[in-house]
Amino acid sequence: MKKSVTLIDIAKACNTSNVTVSKALAGKSGVSRELRDKIKRTAEEMGYVPAKSSLERKKGNIGVLIPEKFINPNGSFYWALYNSLVQCLKKENLYCILENLTQSDEDNLVMPNLVKDRKISGLISLGQLSGEYVRKLYESMPSMMLLDYYVPEMNIDAVITNGYNGGYKLASYLIKMGHTKIGYIGRLFATTSITDRYMGYLKAMIENGLSVNDSWIVDDRDRRDFIEMDFPEDMPTAFVCNCDEAAFNAIKQLKAIGYSVPDDISVVGYDNYLISEVSDPTITTVDVDAEYMAQLAVQTMIIRIEQPDIQPRIRNIDGELVIKDSVRRLNKD
Repeated sequence: MKKSVTLIDIAKACNTSNVTVSKALAGKSGVSRELRDKIKRTAEEMGYVPAKSSLERKKGNIGVLIPEKFINPNGSFYWALYNSLVQCLKKENLYCILENLTQSDEDNLVMPNLVKDRKISGLISLGQLSGEYVRKLYESMPSMMLLDYYVPEMNIDAVITNGYNGGYKLASYLIKMGHTKIGYIGRLFATTSITDRYMGYLKAMIENGLSVNDSWIVDDRDRRDFIEMDFPEDMPTAFVCNCDEAAFNAIKQLKAIGYSVPDDISVVGYDNYLISEVSDPTITTVDVDAEYMAQLAVQTMIIRIEQPDIQPRIRNIDGELVIKDSVRRLNKD
């Protein structure tokens, strides 16, 4: 019986290490194009047949990395998205391994254990990380993708909501309801989602000839958590919030300083997460289909693992306006 060709055999033939051979055949970074071509050609000539697919070799483990700052013990949109990921991976006979990332580890560029231990075939990064951290993460785990954010200067797979269009829809709806003094709640540039939604809001304001008062742009968070909002003395009649949680917090804090929502100030959010329904009043928002987002993420992840050389792409998902009780009509139309 003919002996099966191993990675060690190919490494000896190419005068390199079996780790380099493994990287080359798996399409991972760290191997020159010339050496990669030589290894692939040698493997083919020697009749090398992989014993199992890359997914089977790692037992089909997919890592999900979530920064701790995005995890609320009382629930959040990211928990809903993570639960949908688990279900979608299960349907593909894949296992999900979750790890939370501390702010300290992100700041110090400490790689997560699920990457260092090399127990996963691919990695889904859920929730905005710094560009510097993503770059280092990508060097260690090329079979990775970003979920609910992207890094503009990096060519990497991502699945995001169309925040620009969503912010535009929310501001346009408020304008249709007669509001002309509209603010925005969200720490600009904290995440790509917040920035994109702000740009959509800004477009709607400019198109309708409305000015944006700098004091109406209110921070909702610092680098680690949501904060008490510093509302201006000259208040707008409505706020577009970057997410439902920010909208929920804004309503609570506005009530605490004597404002009624929506009688005095209207508030809209984004995500159509559970918190928008338990809020009093319920929050007008943009619906994000977490299940479809998760399905698309899992499909993208599988393609990236099986076809490592395929061109990365960003997939945008549009959301629909969901009208609830947090907006007051100011015009008679």
